[in-house]
Amino acid sequence: MKWLVGVFLVMVSSLSFAQAPIYTGFFSNKALNGYDTVAYFTEHQAVKGKSDFSTEYKGAKWLFASQQHLDLFVAEPEKYAPQYGGYCAWAVAEKNDFASADPNEWAIISGRLFLNYDEEIKARWDKSTAKFIKEGDKNWPNLIKQ
Repeated sequence: MKWLVGVFLVMVSSLSFAQAPIYTGFFSNKALNGYDTVAYFTEHQAVKGKSDFSTEYKGAKWLFASQQHLDLFVAEPEKYAPQYGGYCAWAVAEKNDFASADPNEWAIISGRLFLNYDEEIKARWDKSTAKFIKEGDKNWPNLIKQ
């Protein structure tokens, strides 16, 4: 019976993580699964961060590939943090809901970083980014309040 209570508590606590302001997954507090958010802008690719270069922001741990990237983020976190808290941008826009995101499925549009669930969802996103950004920007403030 104790194991059933334990499973229930894990499930309930997992639900609360799903609506955290920054997506970190269920078993971690790392934003972007430990990828360096600044590298998308400076190196134009997904780069794993290192625990030597980290900071806390909005309840999540952010890792960076270098001290320079960490410094850039600390100076302007809103510039480098992914939109919609790093949740899947398509899900926020199209479904008005939270979904996990793959740090390898990303796009920078008008200086803003967007992540998507997987390659298939990213392809859907790419077909109408302006529409999805408009919807996502409209949905996000109310969605994150829930």
